[in-house]
Amino acid sequence: MRSPDPAALADQLRGVLEPVVLEAGLEIDAVEVRTAGRRHAVKLVVDLPESSPATGIDLDVIARLSRTAAAELDSHEHLIEGSYTLEVTSPGVDRPLTRPRHWQRNFLRLARITLTGGDTLEARIGRAGDDRVEVAVPGRKPELREIAYADVEHAQVQIEFKPAPAGEAALLGAGEGSTDSANEENR
Repeated sequence: MRSPDPAALADQLRGVLEPVVLEAGLEIDAVEVRTAGRRHAVKLVVDLPESSPATGIDLDVIARLSRTAAAELDSHEHLIEGSYTLEVTSPGVDRPLTRPRHWQRNFLRLARITLTGGDTLEARIGRAGDDRVEVAVPGRKPELREIAYADVEHAQVQIEFKPAPAGEAALLGAGEGSTDSANEENR
């Protein structure tokens, strides 16, 4: 039996792994399969559910999920022809912001945003809804701007080693007792 192409195999494995991931209190962000001959590398990227107030996944949870997912894949060995390696991970800071929850979890963080027209800006992430996000564009006097997700070609959090400037944080409503600002304080 010949294994399906990597994309089709990833879809099948998502269906197999979804119950195990949900049982661990997480959700699947991505399943990626790379093949080299009869060898496969399966990468399972998991994330917290949108309803979770946590800001990160504990490494012990990842380790337990890795063992459980490997056992589940072993019981479905007919899907993967040949040997495989499994990597279970959470999304890194370099993950593109592609869903509203990605924006919501990065409240007050600086992002590099490329718009569909080609313009690029660095802006601090504010309140994120289902269709759009507020951002503060840095400057002498920070500017509040609203961007529709449909207008974003690519967005990614930038690494900073200092807190958000007070003017930008205030413009975005940090410290108003919202759950977003409470989550930010716990980072």
